[in-house]
Amino acid sequence: MANAIRTDRARPGNASVKIERLGQHLGAEIHGVDLSHPLSGASLRVITEAFVKHEVLVFRDQPLTREQYVALGQRFGELTVHPFATSLPDLPELIVLDNDGDRPPLSTDQWHSDEMFREEPPLATVLRAIIIPEIGGDTLFASMTAAYDGLHPRLQDFYSTLEAVNDFKVFRQLYSNNRKDREHLLDMENMFPNMTHPVVRVHPVSRKRAIYVSPQTTKYIKGVRDFESDFILAMLYQLPELPEYQLRVRWEPNMIVMWDNRSTQHYAPRDYLPARRQMERLTVKGDRPLGVDGKRGIKPVEMNIRGTGRAEKTGRHRKGLARPANTSLKKVR
Repeated sequence: MANAIRTDRARPGNASVKIERLGQHLGAEIHGVDLSHPLSGASLRVITEAFVKHEVLVFRDQPLTREQYVALGQRFGELTVHPFATSLPDLPELIVLDNDGDRPPLSTDQWHSDEMFREEPPLATVLRAIIIPEIGGDTLFASMTAAYDGLHPRLQDFYSTLEAVNDFKVFRQLYSNNRKDREHLLDMENMFPNMTHPVVRVHPVSRKRAIYVSPQTTKYIKGVRDFESDFILAMLYQLPELPEYQLRVRWEPNMIVMWDNRSTQHYAPRDYLPARRQMERLTVKGDRPLGVDGKRGIKPVEMNIRGTGRAEKTGRHRKGLARPANTSLKKVR
């Protein structure tokens, strides 16, 4: 049942850290810690190692104040402020996700990694349950390192050469077509220009390779024609849907779940509506994704009016790959 047990008696409430594996490819439950107490260095090391290894960590029965919760997140790195989500004025790093039939969630029912539109997407996301519906409201996780490992070696090699352009496209629907919203949207586009990330990123700690595209943020594959990009992404988007790569978390009040945003994707069904579900989220700052070739974050993409890269606006940017005209076909005959 337990893959690892380490003992730390430095602080009350953290005398024994027990790690229980939950899934074949990802997921572990942490026992023996009281997160209302500051984590000692030894406990933090055990949890951090388990985080990298298991990708999703579950902590049950952790009734923290908001201040304690924010302090917990800060132990794992710098917390960021989400540019589009609702946060608290006195705790801007804390996002309140309060949804019901009148306030449905925004596109949580898509497989995604958080904030892939950033130059430095998050290292980790921390989520805790405040109000849980009687039925539904689970969160599904998928290991994108397992998804990569499950590919044919030739497909692994092919996808590792590709780059994808990412945009905050899911949040564009927050803006109407009035002048004020258009101006605000333009400001956000200047703050968060489309970023190119590797389709296969290398985890900075484990060195494992993970598929890194999502229908929530990925616009297209660079350097290929439009229909080629569509087919490539359509296949990659199916990978987290395989049950073999998944872990399903059934929430309980005061449960905290932390996941590695660099190597997992998640999906939150809307099956609880119209009931209420309230969660609180923290996001830990990450770094620029590293590709298999060793290259990090590429320069922002210069966009044209279609919202695609200037060199790729026609789909005929690759010399010699445009569809031949009818006259050419007649000559071949």
